[in-house]
Formats: sequence, C-alpha cells, structure tokens
Amino acid sequence: MEATRAFNILLVEDNPDDLFITKAAFLESKLFEKKIYVVEDGTEAIQYLKKEGAYRDVPKPHLILLDLNLPQISGLSVLETIKQDIDLQSIPVIILTTSTSEVEISNAYMLHANCYINKCMSFDKFVENIKILEQFWFSVVKLP
Repeated sequence: MEATRAFNILLVEDNPDDLFITKAAFLESKLFEKKIYVVEDGTEAIQYLKKEGAYRDVPKPHLILLDLNLPQISGLSVLETIKQDIDLQSIPVIILTTSTSEVEISNAYMLHANCYINKCMSFDKFVENIKILEQFWFSVVKLP
C-alpha cells in the first residue's frame, strides 16, 4: 500500500464525546492521510454504505469503525447487513465500543467483525491503539 494513498474511514458513532475523542485520536495519529466520514445511527450507516439519498456521492470506505450501541438500528444489525451484502462484505469492520459483554464480543465475531476494540481507556492509550490500528490496516494489510 502506498504511503501517499488517502484512506476513507466511516465512523459510525452516536455519542458526541466518543466521536470527539475518536476523531482527535486519528488527528493525533499522523501516520497516513485519511478522511473520516461520520454517521450517527445505524440507519444512516446503511444509507451511507448503500449510497442512498444524501449519501449518493460518498466514497466507499476502506475501513468501518462501528459502535454497537446505536439508535434506530443496532451496530450488530449494521454489521450483519454489511457482511451479507456482496458489494460491502469485503470492507473491514472494526467494532469500536464501550461494551465488554462476552456475548456481544462473540456475536460480533460470529457476524464476521474483523476485530473488536473496547474504547474505555485513557486518551493516550486510545491514541496508541489508533496508531497501531492504522499501521496494521493501512500498511500491513492489502485493502481493495
């Protein structure tokens, strides 16, 4: 993967504080050029990914960061929709949530989440994890 390639990230997050912290962590991590697109609920996430309505001209994300606790449609339902859609299933989905429920972790992996990260940590540790995440997904892994 070329270091100069820009990456599109879809962040599905409804909590304003978590949204701010996640965006700040990505800004702090200057490893790769990236554009972060944000939707705040499960319905918007599906509309974005299927390029419906206001999302008709959005770019396909290289990576999806998905919270589980979303209004309207749950994160697990969004994950299931993504992984059942032939046009979307190859997009890596990282569950980024406050939930530490063993049931939710198992369900996420059963629905083919690519990884599960708990975001309840110090900001410095969160930034470090975002850098590791970026390094892995944008440098080590070959994305379509």
